[in-house]
Amino acid sequence: MANVLTMKNIKKDFILGEDVLHVLKGLDFEVDEGEYIAILGPSGSGKSTFMNIIGCLDEATSGDVILAGENIKYKNEDQLSVIRNREIGFVFQNFQLLKRMTILDNVMLPLLYQNVPLKERKERAKKMLVDLGLESKLKNLPSTLSGGQQQRVAIARALVTNPAI
Repeated sequence: MANVLTMKNIKKDFILGEDVLHVLKGLDFEVDEGEYIAILGPSGSGKSTFMNIIGCLDEATSGDVILAGENIKYKNEDQLSVIRNREIGFVFQNFQLLKRMTILDNVMLPLLYQNVPLKERKERAKKMLVDLGLESKLKNLPSTLSGGQQQRVAIARALVTNPAI
Protein backbone atom coordinates (compact mmCIF):
# COMPACT_ATOMS: atom_id res chain seq x y z
CA MET A 1 0.00 0.00 0.00
CA ALA A 2 1.12 3.52 -0.78
CA ASN A 3 1.66 6.07 1.96
CA VAL A 4 -0.89 8.90 1.76
CA LEU A 5 0.15 11.03 4.72
CA THR A 6 3.31 11.29 6.79
CA MET A 7 3.80 13.73 9.64
CA LYS A 8 7.28 14.03 11.13
CA ASN A 9 8.11 15.73 14.44
CA ILE A 10 5.01 17.95 14.31
CA LYS A 11 4.93 20.66 16.91
CA LYS A 12 2.24 23.28 17.36
CA ASP A 13 2.54 26.12 19.82
CA PHE A 14 0.08 28.89 20.61
CA ILE A 15 1.26 32.20 22.07
CA LEU A 16 -1.01 33.33 24.90
CA GLY A 17 0.27 36.71 26.00
CA GLU A 18 3.65 35.98 27.55
CA ASP A 19 2.97 32.25 27.79
CA VAL A 20 3.45 29.56 25.17
CA LEU A 21 1.03 26.65 25.05
CA HIS A 22 2.67 23.55 23.54
CA VAL A 23 -0.27 21.61 22.06
CA LEU A 24 1.51 19.12 19.79
CA LYS A 25 4.95 18.07 20.97
CA GLY A 26 6.90 16.18 18.32
CA LEU A 27 4.13 14.06 16.82
CA ASP A 28 4.98 11.37 14.23
CA PHE A 29 2.12 9.88 12.24
CA GLU A 30 1.52 7.90 9.04
CA VAL A 31 -1.54 6.82 7.09
CA ASP A 32 -1.43 4.33 4.24
CA GLU A 33 -3.85 4.14 1.33
CA GLY A 34 -7.04 2.30 2.32
CA GLU A 35 -6.34 2.61 6.03
CA TYR A 36 -9.05 3.85 8.41
CA ILE A 37 -8.07 5.69 11.56
CA ALA A 38 -9.73 7.40 14.49
CA ILE A 39 -8.27 10.28 16.45
CA LEU A 40 -9.30 9.94 20.09
CA GLY A 41 -8.46 11.85 23.24
CA PRO A 42 -9.88 14.01 25.99
CA SER A 43 -11.03 17.56 25.44
CA GLY A 44 -8.05 19.88 25.05
CA SER A 45 -5.62 17.16 23.99
CA GLY A 46 -4.95 18.64 20.52
CA LYS A 47 -7.29 16.57 18.31
CA SER A 48 -8.77 19.57 16.47
CA THR A 49 -5.36 21.21 16.11
CA PHE A 50 -4.00 17.96 14.70
CA MET A 51 -6.90 17.62 12.26
CA ASN A 52 -6.55 21.25 11.15
CA ILE A 53 -2.90 20.61 10.29
CA ILE A 54 -3.78 17.42 8.38
CA GLY A 55 -6.48 19.36 6.52
CA CYS A 56 -4.12 22.19 5.54
CA LEU A 57 -6.31 24.63 7.51
CA ASP A 58 -3.51 25.45 9.95
CA GLU A 59 0.23 24.97 9.82
CA ALA A 60 2.53 23.34 12.30
CA THR A 61 4.98 25.47 14.25
CA SER A 62 7.64 23.00 13.10
CA GLY A 63 7.93 19.59 11.49
CA ASP A 64 6.98 18.17 8.12
CA VAL A 65 3.62 17.18 6.67
CA ILE A 66 3.96 15.08 3.53
CA LEU A 67 0.68 14.62 1.73
CA ALA A 68 0.49 12.53 -1.45
CA GLY A 69 4.30 12.62 -1.63
CA GLU A 70 4.68 16.41 -1.30
CA ASN A 71 5.82 18.40 1.70
CA ILE A 72 3.11 21.02 2.21
CA LYS A 73 5.32 23.20 4.40
CA TYR A 74 6.40 25.25 1.38
CA LYS A 75 2.99 25.64 -0.27
CA ASN A 76 1.27 29.01 -0.54
CA GLU A 77 -2.42 29.51 0.24
CA ASP A 78 -3.54 28.99 -3.37
CA GLN A 79 -1.61 25.71 -3.59
CA LEU A 80 -3.03 24.58 -0.25
CA SER A 81 -6.54 25.36 -1.51
CA VAL A 82 -5.99 23.05 -4.49
CA ILE A 83 -4.66 20.32 -2.17
CA ARG A 84 -7.72 20.67 0.10
CA ASN A 85 -10.03 20.38 -2.91
CA ARG A 86 -8.32 17.42 -4.57
CA GLU A 87 -6.73 15.40 -1.77
CA ILE A 88 -8.86 15.90 1.35
CA GLY A 89 -12.55 15.21 1.94
CA PHE A 90 -13.91 17.23 4.85
CA VAL A 91 -16.95 16.37 6.94
CA PHE A 92 -17.36 19.22 9.39
CA GLN A 93 -19.04 18.79 12.75
CA ASN A 94 -21.84 21.17 11.73
CA PHE A 95 -21.76 19.92 8.09
CA GLN A 96 -21.25 23.39 6.47
CA LEU A 97 -23.93 22.77 3.84
CA LEU A 98 -24.94 25.82 1.82
CA LYS A 99 -28.55 26.37 2.87
CA ARG A 100 -29.77 28.05 -0.34
CA MET A 101 -28.47 25.24 -2.57
CA THR A 102 -30.09 21.87 -3.16
CA ILE A 103 -28.28 18.88 -1.76
CA LEU A 104 -27.35 17.87 -5.31
CA ASP A 105 -25.76 21.30 -5.85
CA ASN A 106 -23.98 21.09 -2.46
CA VAL A 107 -22.38 17.78 -3.48
CA MET A 108 -21.51 19.06 -6.97
CA LEU A 109 -19.70 22.13 -5.60
CA PRO A 110 -16.20 20.66 -5.02
CA LEU A 111 -16.29 19.26 -8.57
CA LEU A 112 -17.04 22.74 -9.91
CA TYR A 113 -13.79 23.96 -8.33
CA GLN A 114 -12.01 21.11 -10.13
CA ASN A 115 -13.49 22.29 -13.46
CA VAL A 116 -15.33 18.98 -13.96
CA PRO A 117 -17.89 19.39 -16.78
CA LEU A 118 -21.49 19.95 -15.63
CA LYS A 119 -22.84 16.62 -16.93
CA GLU A 120 -20.13 14.65 -15.12
CA ARG A 121 -20.58 16.74 -11.94
CA LYS A 122 -24.29 15.90 -11.88
CA GLU A 123 -23.70 12.20 -12.59
CA ARG A 124 -21.03 11.80 -9.89
CA ALA A 125 -22.95 13.80 -7.27
CA LYS A 126 -26.21 11.99 -7.99
CA LYS A 127 -24.52 8.58 -7.78
CA MET A 128 -22.95 9.47 -4.45
CA LEU A 129 -26.28 10.64 -3.04
CA VAL A 130 -28.10 7.57 -4.37
CA ASP A 131 -25.42 5.33 -2.82
CA LEU A 132 -26.13 7.05 0.52
CA GLY A 133 -29.90 6.54 0.26
CA LEU A 134 -30.87 10.11 -0.63
CA GLU A 135 -32.18 9.58 -4.18
CA SER A 136 -35.61 11.05 -3.33
CA LYS A 137 -34.09 14.20 -1.82
CA LEU A 138 -31.86 15.52 -4.65
CA LYS A 139 -33.82 18.78 -5.04
CA ASN A 140 -34.29 19.35 -1.31
CA LEU A 141 -32.63 22.16 0.57
CA PRO A 142 -30.54 21.05 3.56
CA SER A 143 -32.98 22.61 6.05
CA THR A 144 -35.67 20.12 4.97
CA LEU A 145 -33.53 17.13 5.92
CA SER A 146 -32.99 15.41 9.23
CA GLY A 147 -29.64 15.73 10.95
CA GLY A 148 -28.65 12.24 9.81
CA GLN A 149 -29.57 13.03 6.21
CA GLN A 150 -27.58 16.27 6.33
CA GLN A 151 -24.64 14.29 7.65
CA ARG A 152 -24.89 11.89 4.69
CA VAL A 153 -24.95 14.88 2.29
CA ALA A 154 -21.77 16.18 3.94
CA ILE A 155 -20.19 12.73 3.57
CA ALA A 156 -21.22 12.60 -0.10
CA ARG A 157 -19.67 16.02 -0.70
CA ALA A 158 -16.47 14.89 1.03
CA LEU A 159 -16.20 11.73 -1.05
CA VAL A 160 -17.36 12.89 -4.48
CA THR A 161 -13.85 14.03 -5.48
CA ASN A 162 -12.31 10.66 -4.53
CA PRO A 163 -9.85 12.32 -2.14
CA ALA A 164 -6.73 10.57 -0.80
CA ILE A 165 -7.78 11.52 2.75
